Amino acid sequence: MQQLVWSDEFDAPAGTPPDPSKWRYDIGGGGWGNAEHQYYTDSTANSAHDGNGNLVITARQEGGHDCWYGACQYTSARLLTAETFTQQYGRFEARMQIPRGQGIWPAFWMLGDDLGQVGWPQSGEIDIMENIGSEPGTVHGTVHGPGYSGGASIGNAYTLPGGRQFADGFHTFAVDWAPGSITWSVDGHVYSQLTPADVGGNQWVFDHPFFMIMNVAVGGHWPGYPDQTTQFPQQLRVDYIRVYAG
Repeated sequence: MQQLVWSDEFDAPAGTPPDPSKWRYDIGGGGWGNAEHQYYTDSTANSAHDGNGNLVITARQEGGHDCWYGACQYTSARLLTAETFTQQYGRFEARMQIPRGQGIWPAFWMLGDDLGQVGWPQSGEIDIMENIGSEPGTVHGTVHGPGYSGGASIGNAYTLPGGRQFADGFHTFAVDWAPGSITWSVDGHVYSQLTPADVGGNQWVFDHPFFMIMNVAVGGHWPGYPDQTTQFPQQLRVDYIRVYAG
């Protein structure tokens, strides 16, 4: 049995903010390297417990902030454990119900704790789950590193059978990360494993501690932007995040 070393079950009262002993906020509307259109806030309007055992990140169509492209059109939240928890190897698992809609981009992912010293992508990035709203039945598991970042990232996708959509219910997204391998699963179904042999002769930068991030972006180069079909608000509901020892 794997040893549980960190968890957040999100059982706090309705309307309360994320646990400050576990989560910090990234704040701002600079586009986050992807020409995104949301402004990330620390407001409980964008991240709060629902009183039913979930943390909810809410993307809203609203102004009030300045973004790189002018007056912001959206707000959302991006939470991270950079200052509170990092770990090398192990199982990182979240049970979530993702939002839906063209231009909506939820993610559960990790960055290397040396980001501030070496920068991205040398720090390494492990995307445990990403979804873009134009692909409602598919999630992606990806790594980024030196020589294989951005559009040249390496990973695989998992599509629900039977035309089902991820936004219709909760699903469990996980990576099992060990020396020399990273393995992705959805609801216990393993769909991808990467090793140093898979990064094309480039450096494997996944042998040091990483921190976790969860967010809902609105717009960007990859998902595209909301259109007349996109409804707001959109919510990412997180039942739990659990981390087990490597």
